[in-house]
Amino acid sequence: MAATMVETPPPQLITTIEWSMMDKSKFFPLYTLSSFTVRCALYPLTLVKTQIQVQRKKEAYKGVSDAISKIYRAEGVTGLYRGFWLSSFQIISGVFYISTYEGVRHELGNYEVSPRAKSFIAGGCASLVGQTVIVPFDVLSQHLMVLGLVKGSPGGVHNSKVNPLGLDLERRWSKSGLAREVAVRVYRLHGPLGYYRGYAASLAAYVPNSALWWALYTAYQDELLKVSPSWVSYLLIQCVAGTLGGFTTTILTNPLDIVRARLQVEGVSSMREVVKELWKEEGLIGLYMKGLSARLVQSACFSFSIILGYETIKRVSVSDEYRTRVRW
Repeated sequence: MAATMVETPPPQLITTIEWSMMDKSKFFPLYTLSSFTVRCALYPLTLVKTQIQVQRKKEAYKGVSDAISKIYRAEGVTGLYRGFWLSSFQIISGVFYISTYEGVRHELGNYEVSPRAKSFIAGGCASLVGQTVIVPFDVLSQHLMVLGLVKGSPGGVHNSKVNPLGLDLERRWSKSGLAREVAVRVYRLHGPLGYYRGYAASLAAYVPNSALWWALYTAYQDELLKVSPSWVSYLLIQCVAGTLGGFTTTILTNPLDIVRARLQVEGVSSMREVVKELWKEEGLIGLYMKGLSARLVQSACFSFSIILGYETIKRVSVSDEYRTRVRW
């Protein structure tokens, strides 16, 4: 009597690699390297976005391409990387950010929470932790970023709006010396809390931004997966979902980011004052649209690059027992 052969169904492919599935000793070094590379490549867009948001109307730049060409002509490549080494401390906050995001998602997995809700809650918590770590470096780096505006603006050296620290830009500063002088002057003007100036605005801008981005990333990912042929790379679907999430989030939260940038650089006392001033200067369109094109370009490039690096590293770092089931 012939034995009956029972076929074992193939194991189900994994599309979302959870925190518990990864080898953290591989994940953290690779994520740190990837994050630094992306920030290095896209830093000029961050600098241009900040300068456009802080300038009065269009006194210095008409748009992204105009800003990049003017900065490059005036200062060369180094002008596009003004304040970069200080801003690169964001890599530290990035490790706290992604650990919080994955950790909160892992904990929420113990409850009946939908994937989109998990991403929304975890994204908000991750931003809260990340901003608490990075705001002092953000304040200092943004002061350094806008120094190019000081040179390009009429009477910029003596204009308290674009040069609130009253820096002598005729003097030849070393990069470390200039950063140290900015840190000292922020402390003299505002005390220790000066390093957290704009903290509430940062939370107001970045916590909903992060929560929305991760939730939209998950939502777009699910919808794209439904309509994509089975042969399409899942990593590509995730990169497209991240980019679409970045676009949507940027359009929804741009006014909050403008207010945050103005607060941290100019040192005015409240978000309400900044909104009133922007409304008086540029009206509703200016309040909503200022720096939007720069943010959209930055967001699209950043979202695509971050997801490409993040999801690739998760696949490389996955434990051996799950490796054959991971979908690329």
